[in-house]
Amino acid sequence: MSDGLELVRDGDIARLVFTRPEKKNAISYEMWSAIPSVVSDVESDPSVKVLVLSGEGTDFSAGADIGEFQTLRSSADGAAAYDKAVDGTVRALAAMRKPSIALIKGNCIGGGCEISVACDFRFAADDARFGITPSKLGIVYDFESTRQLVSLVGQAHARHFLLSGQLIDAARAREIGLVQDVFPAESVTEKTLEFAATLCSRSQFAVRGINHVIQKIVGGQQDTDEEIEQIRSEAIRGEDYAEGVAAFLERRQPNFTYR
Repeated sequence: MSDGLELVRDGDIARLVFTRPEKKNAISYEMWSAIPSVVSDVESDPSVKVLVLSGEGTDFSAGADIGEFQTLRSSADGAAAYDKAVDGTVRALAAMRKPSIALIKGNCIGGGCEISVACDFRFAADDARFGITPSKLGIVYDFESTRQLVSLVGQAHARHFLLSGQLIDAARAREIGLVQDVFPAESVTEKTLEFAATLCSRSQFAVRGINHVIQKIVGGQQDTDEEIEQIRSEAIRGEDYAEGVAAFLERRQPNFTYR
């Protein structure tokens, strides 16, 4: 585990916390490089059903640690290596079949916002503010992250967001579809973890299968394929399906067993 990251397991939920509150949880190159491995560990851990990302203190993350740019991004090759680490984190999160949730307080800017967009869900405190600022740095935003943002908020809002580099508040973020919901700062953690617990209570075979199908659609796939049909076939032959139907007919909560 890298300095600046902490992974805490709480029952079915794993919480990945950015732990640089003195720097508004700015993400270092070391952190970017380490996150894909953390995500892989969570994805393969049968005891974990949901990953929640958050920041220690008052902020989610103010973005990449710009202080490193003069050294690590001082040449074209250095910038390319840095971008590869960022891209690795974005793609690792986006490829997860287990659900990921960004729990956002305070600043969620630049690379911090990029990470939140790569997650499946975003819940924000009412004091949160959002922005992606490549146009302020002379950077052309990564294709995959741009695609994710356009898919989430539409091309008009994505253009406004990226080209202007302007910050928006939590209410506006909800209006444009950047976040699912906004809660008072004092209750956003509780509300986010309640939603995570709801996901944990569902059939994990169904949750991960549906999530994978959505990923394919967002990636541009237009029709079903052999993999999707195999997932659907396995679902109706699985124990979770039998339990779900039985629980519905017996008017009780299901006890799903797939891990």
